[in-house]
Amino acid sequence: MTQILCIGSVLWDVIGRAERAMRLGNDVPGHITRLPGGVAMNIAMALVRENLRPSVLTAIGLDAEGDELIRACNDLGVKADLALRHADFPTDRYMAIEGENGLIAAIADAHSLEAAGKAIIAPLLNGSLGSDEHPYRGVICIDGNLTRDLLTRIATAPAFTRADLRVVPASPGKAERIVPLMAHPNATLYVNLEEAGLLATATFSDAPTAARALLERGAKRVLVTDGALAVCDGSQGQPLLTMNPPAVREARVTGAGDTFMAAHIAAEISGQDRAQALETALQTAANYVAGETL
Repeated sequence: MTQILCIGSVLWDVIGRAERAMRLGNDVPGHITRLPGGVAMNIAMALVRENLRPSVLTAIGLDAEGDELIRACNDLGVKADLALRHADFPTDRYMAIEGENGLIAAIADAHSLEAAGKAIIAPLLNGSLGSDEHPYRGVICIDGNLTRDLLTRIATAPAFTRADLRVVPASPGKAERIVPLMAHPNATLYVNLEEAGLLATATFSDAPTAARALLERGAKRVLVTDGALAVCDGSQGQPLLTMNPPAVREARVTGAGDTFMAAHIAAEISGQDRAQALETALQTAANYVAGETL
């Protein structure tokens, strides 16, 4: 049985990793891996590690890479039986280069997801999972790889009025896409400091300042991260909650934000209060960055 839905990017992550600091133009030895990824998939995999049962709503090609990706989802405990599969959509990919000093560069090829549009949320409209008359009542994770048109539809559709929406931009370049969801009464936004600035059309020096500004602009709840610096949970009608993440040596960075989000959601589902959930999420993300979890 599905406990939580993840809507957005499910693709192949191709990650090149060098065990040294890198800068633009470097050509160094390292390791290259290909793993199931994408924001929605990373969140779903992290939810599986939290003993939850997620399903993904996404677009996956009817090609060999897509068949392999579906099998990988099943093997990892992520249900993909409701994913849209279409012969015109090749399976999406993400490519990143990482050094000891963090992410150097990345390219996301999620054109199939964008082309699929509203077709990927059909199960929430046609009665399979919900409809306008009988809205889905569980947790739905939404990533900013969806088009702004689709995110606007989700923000206003009756089928999403009862859901607990957890929204992440996917990248700073797509942060402005989630603006339509800011005022949704059940939406929690997970953003970093740069993304918060793009949403508020301002520059912030720290997470608490950013969280306060987003609440003033109508957001119902936001969690703002700032790398190794303080994280802030801001919610309408409640005091800001600020906490410092544990200090660790970075072994990897791709997927850390998705891990934080998934751990926070799982902690709240289990009944932890705001402070407990934030502490749990920060420790889980720190363990991930340090390479202590798969």
